[in-house]
Amino acid sequence: MTRKPAQTNDVALVAFMAKKAEIDAMLARLQALSENHFGTDLERLNWADVGSLEYQASLLKQISDFTFGEGEHVA
Repeated sequence: MTRKPAQTNDVALVAFMAKKAEIDAMLARLQALSENHFGTDLERLNWADVGSLEYQASLLKQISDFTFGEGEHVA
């Protein structure tokens, strides 16, 4: 039986850093959009805008809870 040599974490590290860069870019875009009230005209704001923001907040809460072991992800 031929054994493969032990692989280093180099490939995993490259993949990890690439995903981190993707997340950093998404967070920067979200932060910029938040500073602009998510592109909403505050004088024409309606309940659809509130619903859209609530949906986005719920998705971010899922990510936050998973990341920090909170909510349904408490150990």
